[in-house]
Amino acid sequence: MAENIDCAMMQRCVILARQAAGKTAPNPLVGCVIVQDGEIVGEGFHPKAGDPHAEVFALRQAGDRAKGATLYVNLEPCNHHGRTPPCSDAVIAAGIGRVVIGMIDPNPQVAGTGSDRLKQAGIEVSVGIEESACQTLNEAFVHRILHHRPFGILKYAMTLDGKIAAVTRHSAWVTSEAARGEVHQLRATCDAVIVGGNTVRADDPLLTSRQPGQTPLRVIMSRTLDLPISANVWNTSVASTLVLTQVGVQQMFQADLKQRGVDVVELEPLTPSTVMAHLYDRGFLTVLWECGGTLAARAIAEGAVQKVLAFIAPKIIGGVTAPSPVGDLGLKKMTEALTLNPVSWRAIGSDLLIEGYLPKNKTRLSPH
Repeated sequence: MAENIDCAMMQRCVILARQAAGKTAPNPLVGCVIVQDGEIVGEGFHPKAGDPHAEVFALRQAGDRAKGATLYVNLEPCNHHGRTPPCSDAVIAAGIGRVVIGMIDPNPQVAGTGSDRLKQAGIEVSVGIEESACQTLNEAFVHRILHHRPFGILKYAMTLDGKIAAVTRHSAWVTSEAARGEVHQLRATCDAVIVGGNTVRADDPLLTSRQPGQTPLRVIMSRTLDLPISANVWNTSVASTLVLTQVGVQQMFQADLKQRGVDVVELEPLTPSTVMAHLYDRGFLTVLWECGGTLAARAIAEGAVQKVLAFIAPKIIGGVTAPSPVGDLGLKKMTEALTLNPVSWRAIGSDLLIEGYLPKNKTRLSPH
């Protein structure tokens, strides 16, 4: 029975933490629940970097009822001074009797020291409750800590015969309205969404989440800056836009974009790898690649993508020259194919969403 309660409360922590998805970078998603005599007496989540941590909100709500209570948190309480004081000290000071932790913090500044500090104070500590769910919740944070890069997600929508557009490049709309709504929610949980110049020219996308205050930074990669002056992404009153280009390209056009409030940065070389390094320096956790097949292949080959979300519509468009979601990766045999694992799938309206992870530690590919 106690184990069932622990699992249920940890699931509640995950639900609470997820409310801040897309807002906490570079910090993790954390939720906290305090239980006294079988009753939730306090709960909270970390809303954004610089704000108090989840444990602080939960302890404030619990007040005196925190004494002797059980505290649940999906990520190990911090034990170091950052923008905020150590949560481990606050937990000890409140007189908490037991702490249940979903997963140990991969951050070397924490990495077990938080739980050790609690044990030294005489608090009973349990670790690894609902650990898989907690790891998935903070997969972007873990990746950022371990690899010093944001977590990359490649998202695309294609027909049943593997096309993202017709031979004319017309692509509105491949999937149903329900699937598009799912994409808007996905964008709201990301820090940046990336497209290439071809997507801007062909689709003129908005790249917003359609949710106020929840739109990621719109990032445009273009070596030539041969882009339409009237593109939707230049409207920075809707959402912020960053253009990444090569050194010295179209200085007058760059100046015009800057006057409109667009951030322009020159990178040499301009590649998915250097782009992800730049976005890491900006403190980002999750980056969504919504680009065409050529750039998608480069992003996969350079290790800028860890996860793939493929929306598949029950449509057939045909066309030998109709574009596919991923360009040439230089793979010649089916036995060389990148196999996603683990994989899950679910129906969204009439469409199917397949979600999976690219192989880790794969030798970098050579896209043609």
